Amino acid sequence: MTHADRPGTRVAVVWCRDWPVVAAGIPADEPGAVLHANRVVASSEAARSVGVVRGLRRREAQQRCPELAISERDLAAETRSFEEVLLAVEAFTPRIELTQPGTCLFDIRGPSRYFGGDQTLSGQIIDAVDRVLDGRTVTAVGVADGVFAARIAARSRSANPTIVPAGESPEFLAPLPITLLDRPELTSVLWQLGLRTLGDFAALDPVDVLGRFSREGLSAHRRAAGLDDRPPDATDPPEDMTASMAIDPPVERIDQAAFVARQLAMQLHDRLSARGAACSRITIEAQSEHGESFVRGWRHEGALSVAALTDRVRWQLDGWLNASPVVRPTGGLSFLSLRPEDLLPASGRQLGFWGGETEADQRAGRAVARLEALVGVENVQVAEWRGGREPDDAIGLLPAGTVDLAERQVQVLDERPWPGRLPSPSPVELFSEQPIDVVDARGQPVTVSGRGEASAAPCSVSVDGRRWKRIAAWAGPWLLEERWWDPERARRRARFQLVDEDGTAMLAFIEDGGWWLGGTY
Repeated sequence: MTHADRPGTRVAVVWCRDWPVVAAGIPADEPGAVLHANRVVASSEAARSVGVVRGLRRREAQQRCPELAISERDLAAETRSFEEVLLAVEAFTPRIELTQPGTCLFDIRGPSRYFGGDQTLSGQIIDAVDRVLDGRTVTAVGVADGVFAARIAARSRSANPTIVPAGESPEFLAPLPITLLDRPELTSVLWQLGLRTLGDFAALDPVDVLGRFSREGLSAHRRAAGLDDRPPDATDPPEDMTASMAIDPPVERIDQAAFVARQLAMQLHDRLSARGAACSRITIEAQSEHGESFVRGWRHEGALSVAALTDRVRWQLDGWLNASPVVRPTGGLSFLSLRPEDLLPASGRQLGFWGGETEADQRAGRAVARLEALVGVENVQVAEWRGGREPDDAIGLLPAGTVDLAERQVQVLDERPWPGRLPSPSPVELFSEQPIDVVDARGQPVTVSGRGEASAAPCSVSVDGRRWKRIAAWAGPWLLEERWWDPERARRRARFQLVDEDGTAMLAFIEDGGWWLGGTY
């Protein structure tokens, strides 16, 4: 493991611009965006030129660019695609750490002396990565004292490597905006206090920062001052903290490897918790049944939870097992270990009393782990709020293995106005293609005009095509027109809420001249 965050260490950060867009297969010269939880997390250069930037909602992004190509974020695919970049960088140094797919770093002191200096080495790395990427994106390298300064240097969008001379990281960071700390809760308070730049924040007394903003604030203060990125209270772990497992029989599929990864992550987390500690970095090591060894480091700004540990191990195993035939293991993985780096004091967790984790939460987590062992990691899913105009758009499913159920907090659903969204509550059961018939008092099908006016009041409904039921109450229509610019994905419908004589409440809609059952309440 590198020591890229020790005092006085020179760090190089390699950054591939817009990596989520690249991994999604969207060309840089075409408008495209990658979304997570219905917000833009990355956009192509062509999309940014028309105002599609990070943080926009889906509908806002599509309003600014109707021809925008949209892809949902897939961190596993991003890590898998980034593996080829890591292999190119490994030709210059064997010890690389990942912060996220698209960004890696390493201690540059040894490689720099061997390859003729920071500037020469950085240029060679850019050339090697560009050959691999073949023009799919721009590669940048930043070199500075400390990880934070090097990362900012890499993202300066300069055509050449950005080299911050030794000892000048504080001066380099001082005039930059405080928002580069990427801590919205902290930076919003600092902005209200009149602190606009990193230099303004760095000028504060560390004791005052610790008293006002706690340990997280002090860590951000150290970054702003260009000091050691390693948390001041971090310690090196003892040798017995490594969690390892021999895998027999060896595994070749990612779903099998992901189950092992979760077991090891829980084992490591339990060992750390027993010592009242957490870790901010891990080294993942795997061996194949033919003796091949694979090592990769991952770092995180804060303490790694079980979910964060599991995610990073699963992404890395996916990257190794599904890499190109030249570099991936020639056989199944027979050994896996997780070694923690930089132990931090655990922040603790509230148990039971008016919120926080309860014994029921722990039982639920263990039950989910057993289900994953029975039916596979990807087949156990939990709901995620995404928002949308239709009930089937509002909630998405994601693998339970990506969520730490024991630590997950209940989030308040986004209640801001969403034009065209149906009012609460939502149907409890949804249907994809269930045709129904709705007629008026004369037995004629009810229609809706282009102005949103019903031809007559709905009187009877038939769901199964045989039995008719009288409609006791109804509401609507509510018009919905989406993606009118895309003939293949355009949708135009009028929605109704119906209650039949048996008291069954239904969501129904007219589309393409026919009635359909959307769901029941």
